[in-house]
Order: sequence, then C-alpha cells, then structure tokens
Amino acid sequence: MKTIYFDNNATTRVADEVFEVMQPYFCELYGNPSSMHTFGGQVGVRVREAREQVAALLGCHPGEVIFTSCGTEADSTAILGALAAVPHRRKVITTRVEHPAVLTVCRDLENRGYHVIELGVDKQGRLDLDELESLLDDDTAIVTIMAANNETGTIFPLEKIAEMVTERGITFHTDAVQIVGKIPLNLSESPIHLLSLSGHKLHAPKGVGVLYVRKGTRIAPFLLGGHQEGGRRAGTENVPGIVGLGKACELAARYMDDENTRVKALRDKLESAILAGCPDSRINGDPENRLPNTTNISFEYIEGEAILLMLDRFGICASSGSACTSGSLEPSHVLRAMGVPFTAAHGSIRYSLSRYNTEDEVDFTIEKMPQIIERLRELSPFVGQVHV
Repeated sequence: MKTIYFDNNATTRVADEVFEVMQPYFCELYGNPSSMHTFGGQVGVRVREAREQVAALLGCHPGEVIFTSCGTEADSTAILGALAAVPHRRKVITTRVEHPAVLTVCRDLENRGYHVIELGVDKQGRLDLDELESLLDDDTAIVTIMAANNETGTIFPLEKIAEMVTERGITFHTDAVQIVGKIPLNLSESPIHLLSLSGHKLHAPKGVGVLYVRKGTRIAPFLLGGHQEGGRRAGTENVPGIVGLGKACELAARYMDDENTRVKALRDKLESAILAGCPDSRINGDPENRLPNTTNISFEYIEGEAILLMLDRFGICASSGSACTSGSLEPSHVLRAMGVPFTAAHGSIRYSLSRYNTEDEVDFTIEKMPQIIERLRELSPFVGQVHV
C-alpha cells in the first residue's frame, strides 16, 4: 500500500539531491574540517559553502550562521545564551502556543526565579500586539515568539514584533522552524536578533539545525569546548548533515514559488472538500494568514487518534493536535489557548503538505475522509450532546 504523507510539519523526506551530496562525506571525504592537512581542509571548504547556501536563503551574512544539532538546540542556545549576556534582567516574554522546545525552557526558567509571561492568543491564534508592547520594560531580557505555529500554521507579524521589541533595546528571538523554505526571509533588512531553524523540516536530514545570530548581538555560548563555529558552538561539525542542509536551502529557494502556488492549491482543495463532506468540522487558525502547506481541522465528538488510526489503514499519514497518545486526556495546548471547544479540540487533525504531494493523493484522501468520519460518528457516544 502506498504511503500518502501529510505530516511534513513533523518531519520531511530527505530530498534525493540532498542525499546525493551527503553520501561522499560518510566514507570518502571523512576528514575533520578543522584539520590542517589537505584531506580535512577540502571538507572545511565544503562546510563554508554550505554556510553560504544557508545564508543565501535567510538573506544574511554567512558569519551570522551557527550550525547546531537541531532546532531545539538552537532555541535553547538563543534563550539561555541571551539571558547569560544580561544577567541583571529577569523577565522573559513568550506565548502560550510556542513549540515545547521554547515553552519547556521558559517554564524551567520560571522555576529558577525568572519572571516569565506567556501571551495569550485569540480564537484564530493571533497575538495582541498592544498587550505585548505594554509588557516591555527595562527588566525584559528576551522576547521569544515563533514565526508560525506548527499546529495551525498561523503566521505571526514577525517584523512588527521585532521592531517593537528591538526599539526598546530588548533581544528578540524567533523559532522559525516552520517558515524557513516556505516564506521568503531577508534578515539583513530585519531587526530580528536570533532565529532558529531545523534541517529536517525542509527536506534535509535530522540532526542538523541553525541559529542565526545578527552581528553585534550579545549571546553567551551554550556548548563549550573547541573553537568550532567561531567559538560560539563547540563540537566537531556534522559534515554530512551540514552539507545536506546547505543543498536543502538551495532547493528551498528554488521551490518556494511552488510551495506558495501548487502546494497551497492542493492544501485548499483538500481542506474545502473535507469541510464540505464532513459535517461539524471547522478550521483552526487564521484562514487568511497561515503557512501555505498547513490546515488544522477539528471534527466534533471524535477522538483525533481514532481518525489517525483509520487514516493509517489507508496509508495516509497525518497528525493530531491531541496529546492523548502520551497518556494525557488534555488536548493540544495550542487549541486550548485559542479557546477551541473541548469536543472539537480532541478531534483535531493537522494535514501538512510538501512539494512531493500530488493531486491524486489529495483526491484519495478526500474520498476516504467522509467515510472515516461517518463511521466514527456512528460509534461516538457524544454525538448530539451539547458543546462543552
């Protein structure tokens, strides 16, 4: 049975071109890029080229690119490194809908005595910028707000937020894992100080990420040891991953128009047909300002995990906004922050497409979804009950 993969916000397949350029760096060109000999030196040249490829996609200087092991490391480095640079400031501002890579760090900081404020969102997952502005003061060390939500695809007004924060002399960080490769960036003309990305979200391998650090931004190293990354991140470079990420960034720039036209049209077709064919379904997030590949749909009175299991029988991969698979009865923290009714939040499904998806795959899913929802509604003990 063919796999139909609509879970690209979780991870992406490695592009064939990326896999091809990575292969020599495992068994042929395996030298340490920091070595003085020619064998290692040629590897160091390739790492520099990859840094330039990443910088070209971000619209920044190559020297502002720090390679990390993943987006999570980049987030932790940004937040903890920025705090270490201004130890007299004790206030951190974030949002309730951040990825756990940010939220968990911030909540740990709260346990260590920092004043952490989590901004709320409205029913479409949007921030109140007036509230943010009112909270900025001389004790604020960092504001960390994601560029786009991984569950709903809602895009935040990054430039407005960055201008507001940086005008007050406060460090601004954004987890941009979901927008890199989908939305154009030009960091050389942006006030953003720190930005995180993850390779496996844009058809590079797992185990490699980037932290962009704007020139002049004060940040303490997170990993200490060797001189790698200009002394800003110790540890021998993951050369195959870095080379692969560089190629993936080059491809992302080439296919960005496709993401915002063909892929978006497939997403819209899938979404419209599901909403039309499945009663008591609703979109979660901002329908006008979201990632071109993402739709999050709730189905009243059904558990998201049950939908996923039935989709899986047809080879269709998606994800649920519910945390039930981890043993919790609470639905997605993102949907709860948006005020999505409990009966709908538990039945949320995220479809996230990529350039590898086809119209035939969308048509097949459109055919199966009403059957799945109808069957599960027949089994649901909650159908017909009043919304909670």
